[in-house]
Amino acid sequence: MKDPVPAPLVDSHAHLDFRDFNKDRDAVVKRALAAGVEIIINVGFDLTSSRKAGELAVSYSSIFAAVGIHPHDAAAVPGDYLVQLETLAAAPGVVAMGEMGLDFYRDRSPRSFQRKVFREQLALARHLNMPVILHDRDAHAELMNILKDDGLPEAGGVMHCFSGDLALAREAMALGLYISIAGPVTFPRNKDLQEVAAAIPLEKLLLETDAPFLTPVPHRGRRNEPAYVALTAETVAALRGLPVSEVGLACVANTKRLFSCS
Repeated sequence: MKDPVPAPLVDSHAHLDFRDFNKDRDAVVKRALAAGVEIIINVGFDLTSSRKAGELAVSYSSIFAAVGIHPHDAAAVPGDYLVQLETLAAAPGVVAMGEMGLDFYRDRSPRSFQRKVFREQLALARHLNMPVILHDRDAHAELMNILKDDGLPEAGGVMHCFSGDLALAREAMALGLYISIAGPVTFPRNKDLQEVAAAIPLEKLLLETDAPFLTPVPHRGRRNEPAYVALTAETVAALRGLPVSEVGLACVANTKRLFSCS
């Protein structure tokens, strides 16, 4: 169900500041544009990458930035990290805070640090009323409990690279969150994610690559890049029985609505 011309698309979560792109970053952005990708949200994971994300947003008109501390890096934050994040969040092209959340799969930071830094960032996002980009791996129940106890900013947020089942998706959407689908939806055995991608309301759907990670089929095992979001869009469209253009247009509108970017 491919369209004759590239469908309008967005990549709502990428990491083009990574060194994986140092040799061909300009070409990667050009390939994304040629594939129909109108907007890329480049997402920080620590203070350094957040600063680089902001620099990319200034350098490329199609790129916007998010600034935040990934749970892997929670134990390494300096004492003034919230002050630094607030300054970074005020820079041109910065449209969200994140990625933030909990990761109980790798536990690269002690869970006590993860919880503390997540809740502090949530509080800052509420203060600034900026949408949040949430990382959740093997921490579904605890992350949802924190969101319910502490509250989201009025601007809302998104469950990035969604990895739960349909029940969790519905719980997240009830809080006002969007659900972002990444390359693993193209993996034949990922039936839970395929069920989520087929069932959630179109107005709650986002698409992403998480480049350079989670490369979709048929490029799985190689470096991911924003142009490949088209492959994820094609899979989601097929699961829903819709033209790729309809899914793409909805995700463009949803991304612009959530992140106030255009």
